[in-house]
Amino acid sequence: MTTPETPGGPQTPKTTHPHGSRLVNYDDLTVAECQELLDSRDVGRIGWNAASGPMVLPISYMAVNDLLVFRTSPFGLLSELVRPTQVVLEVDDLDLARHTGWSVVVRGRAQAIASTSLLNHLWLIRGTQPWAAGMRVIFIGITVERITGRSFDGL
Repeated sequence: MTTPETPGGPQTPKTTHPHGSRLVNYDDLTVAECQELLDSRDVGRIGWNAASGPMVLPISYMAVNDLLVFRTSPFGLLSELVRPTQVVLEVDDLDLARHTGWSVVVRGRAQAIASTSLLNHLWLIRGTQPWAAGMRVIFIGITVERITGRSFDGL
């Protein structure tokens, strides 16, 4: 259900969806709001069509220049992303008790970072340290092609 237009012009549509016995409103976020929320976090879930089928895994990331960057092992599933691959990254913050929060979805192309100057810079940035233990020596960069998001407000 969306709200009608007001005499002063169209309103941002508010959609209501059932959630158990409660209703949850959501509003679409602007690209700038989505970017700000992405920059405020460092963990998300990346999805792609892996060799073994659809895959979703958590990653720790950071925004560097125009890329979202994470480190991975040359031996794990994420190493498939060294070659250009279409991916989706979801980052969110939800309060289950209040039925509030937000979710941002990035669609883009992931691939190994090969630029020597960028790699030198990335090794010096403290925030690129991954959460996962082990040898994480491959930097993967996601070039953002589309970014969308929603904020949720429990009634």
